[in-house]
Amino acid sequence: MSGHLDYEINKELGECYLFMGELDKAEEYYKKAVGSNGVHPDPYLGLATVAVQRGDLNDAEIMYRKAHKIEPSDKSLSGIGLIRMENGDKEEAFTLFVEAIGMNPENMVALFSLIRLGHELNRLGEIIPHLENYLEIDPAKHEVRYSLAGCLVCAGQTEAAAKQLEIILEKDPEHNAAKEMLEQIRS
Repeated sequence: MSGHLDYEINKELGECYLFMGELDKAEEYYKKAVGSNGVHPDPYLGLATVAVQRGDLNDAEIMYRKAHKIEPSDKSLSGIGLIRMENGDKEEAFTLFVEAIGMNPENMVALFSLIRLGHELNRLGEIIPHLENYLEIDPAKHEVRYSLAGCLVCAGQTEAAAKQLEIILEKDPEHNAAKEMLEQIRS
């Protein structure tokens, strides 16, 4: 069997077992994939996910970093970012998530982690442009627009926030959270 086919099959099996929650089997096939053909980031991302599910964050970070060395991606960056955030390195995590969004503006893990860190680190002003970029790609994503409105309120830009909330309510008149925030701004 050719090396590449071997690699694909092992990677697929790893993904199937991971999806079914069979971590030992998943790990076994990802390790075979790592050994079967050349150097690919995917099996390391898989092994990182297995480690995260086992609660072994150190091992997960090692695997994410290996994947990142082979081929930097928003997935490896946001993976490392999540672990740094868990470990309390919020500043470093913030930087990693910004880098991840630079590579893929639609990375929801990075986006929502940035919103959380923005609040915790008082850096909401910095994440507003990233939320705006995302909404240019996917304007119908109300939760991102609602978060943007929240950030704008915190940044003292209440008029801009009200505009965002009106866009949500135009499309979804029953959006109660948006209604409440708008009432608070207007009162």
